This record gives sequence, C-alpha cells and structure tokens, in this order.
Amino acid sequence: MIYDIAIIGAGPAGLAAAIYGQRAGLNTITFEANVHGGQIINTPEVENYPALGKVSGVEYAMGIYEQAVGFGATIEYKAVVDVDLEGEVKTLKCNDGSEYQAKTVIIATGVVRRKLEIPGEDRFLGAGVSYCATCDGLFFKDKTATVVGGGNTALEDAVYLAGICEKVYLIHRRDEFRGARHEVEKVLANPKIEILYDTIPLAIEGQGNVSTLKVKNVKTEEEKTLYTSAVFVAVGLVPQNDIFAGKVDMDSGYIAAGEDCTTNIPGVFVAGDTRTKSLRQLVTATSDGAIAATAAAHYLDN
Repeated sequence: MIYDIAIIGAGPAGLAAAIYGQRAGLNTITFEANVHGGQIINTPEVENYPALGKVSGVEYAMGIYEQAVGFGATIEYKAVVDVDLEGEVKTLKCNDGSEYQAKTVIIATGVVRRKLEIPGEDRFLGAGVSYCATCDGLFFKDKTATVVGGGNTALEDAVYLAGICEKVYLIHRRDEFRGARHEVEKVLANPKIEILYDTIPLAIEGQGNVSTLKVKNVKTEEEKTLYTSAVFVAVGLVPQNDIFAGKVDMDSGYIAAGEDCTTNIPGVFVAGDTRTKSLRQLVTATSDGAIAATAAAHYLDN
C-alpha cells in the first residue's frame, strides 16, 4: 500500500498534520517512536494556547490524538530509522524491519531540550525545573527564578522572567555572553537580573518543589547556594534529524524550510520545532502541521 502522506512524529505538529491530511480526504500514516504528544506531555499546564483555557500537557496531547484518530488517522508506534526521499514514492524503514511507502513525507520529529545532567534536574521536572520560560514563567510570579545559559534564548528568558518574577539569577559558565548585543544590553540594564559569570550549576534541591540551586564558580572554585523557586534551563535544543542528514537541506541540524514548510526535496515537508524558525511554541507547531499537510495536498493535486 502506498500512503498519500507519511508523517514522522506524533507531537502537536505531526498530529495536526494528520488531522488536516485526513480532512483533505488523504490517506495518512503517522509514526511515533515514543508516546504521542511530544514534549508537551512534560508541561504541567498549558494556558497560552488561544481559546483553550488551562489544561495539562497530557490532557492536550490526548485531545489532539483523539481528534486525529477520530478523523481516521493511522498511528504506528515505531521508530523510523532510515528514509529514501528521492523519486515520486518515498520509502520509510522502521526499527522492526518493516517498510512503508508514501507519495509525500512530513517530517515532524521535534527537538529535545539539552539537559544540564545534574542531580535534581529530572526529579523536579514540572515542579520548578522547566525548559520553556514563556510556557511556565507565570507559575512563578513574584518569586525568584534562575535561568541557566548564555545564548539568546537564555537572555530573552531572563528579561521575560524579570517582568514577572521578583528576582532573576542568570547563570553563565563563561565571562561573557554569546548572544546578540541588544539582548545582552537588555539584561545588563535590568536591575532585577543578577548575573553570575563563570558559574555552573551543581545540583537542584528542594522538598516537593525546587527551593535551592547549588552553583560553583569555575575560576575560584567557590560554591554557594541560591534560593530559587524555579530553574529554567536554556542551554540549547537538539533537533532529532540524524536520519535526514545528507538527504534534506539543514541549518545547524534543523530542517531548512520557510513558513510554507517546504523543503528542498519535492514531496517532502517539515513541521514544528524541527524546522528552522524563530519561535518554537505549541501554537506554531500546530500551525506548521496544518500548513505542511495543506502543502502536501497541493503537491499531490499537481
């Protein structure tokens, strides 16, 4: 059987693509290596999705999954380990040895947040540890929060949180930031942000929720404890695109595509956090899914 659309990844982008593909009368199949929902299932509460109100990440994931399945979407819980994207019919090989063919492919493999790999990080995920300040910052209104990182995301997160929190620590392992100058200037000008240069996090601690962060100055070897209600990790993202290397144009590991979600390979599209873009949010992921599926439908029509 040759499917109209094969979607790799059942996060919000992939499931939105499945919904739009099915509604267009196309035969879709979606592959997911882990659990449907993607990174959103790690978010305790979603409250910034227009008109949705406040739900947990798991509730949102179940809702979009049930909607996709309700439209007839097929979801296979297998990892796609290799692809042949050339020609009019694409081939996907899975970890169980099975192969599938489709006329178009939508890559929606998402990203994983690069972790600190320190004690307490996994334990307090959703209880003070977060990888998205714009998603979870409001939960710490008028409290003290800490951002770890030195790039643009960390700088932007610190400024954003300073507008919500009483105080923000910004932890950076070097003696200068690698982010854009205007972002650095915003941080330096904000009196609510205290910068700790040459500093690395050692351990996140608390009882039920985060209450302290142990840090060390890499030059003086001095260790100290910061009292904080949240630790926002902004040390980078890791796109899950290894199997597409050399097969689709990329930019720093992300699939290269504009807002039309069209890659350099005919019949291959990309949606969600795994593509080159400036804002990676739930609403932009589902938007990408709709755009990619619509673009795939137009491709098939032509």
